[in-house]
Amino acid sequence: MRDRLLDRLIKYTKINTRSNPYSKTIPSSENQFDLANILVEECKGLGLSDVEMDKYGIVTATLPANVSGNYPTVGFIAHMDTADFNSENVKPRVIENYDGTDILLNEEHNIITKVSDFPNLKNYIGKTLVVTDGLTLLGADNKAGIANILTAMEYLIEHPEIKHGNIRIAFTIDEEIGTGAESFDVESFNADLHTRLMVELQERWNLRHSMQQVPL
Repeated sequence: MRDRLLDRLIKYTKINTRSNPYSKTIPSSENQFDLANILVEECKGLGLSDVEMDKYGIVTATLPANVSGNYPTVGFIAHMDTADFNSENVKPRVIENYDGTDILLNEEHNIITKVSDFPNLKNYIGKTLVVTDGLTLLGADNKAGIANILTAMEYLIEHPEIKHGNIRIAFTIDEEIGTGAESFDVESFNADLHTRLMVELQERWNLRHSMQQVPL
């Protein structure tokens, strides 16, 4: 399951979904549809129900309950767009068992993530990291959320012994420029409990905001 999760993240990060704060269209960039179309097919391939993409490119689907009774519908939401930073030709690279030293992102351009600049990196010794070549963002915000949601749905499908009520999922647009929520139909999403799946725990949040010149 870990490899499937990682494969999904890498696949999604290679798709340019940069939102455009100056655009008057919805979504703000047509390339958000590129990822949306892929996610529609993935949801169908997993066997999810009610798979839809609306006119704005927002994708929704349902994992039906596998237990009888009146249980609340839980919703998980992640956005497809990435920040207004170079998102073309993203080259993700996986670092297994990170050793706690400086990370050379790009030898040609001498781009190095230094532990002295980002001491929180020490918190990730022994972990698997995904980085870029330093010339683009990665897009883990929030493609890591998308990858986690779909992999979780896949796991639940493969493990019916885990009982659950209806689960709704949504992949939304233009979160990075603050307009995507205006196009999201909360009523039709029809979840009693819903959460935006965040990429980072508190430690990762600290790391991210100490690395402001290296957008996620």
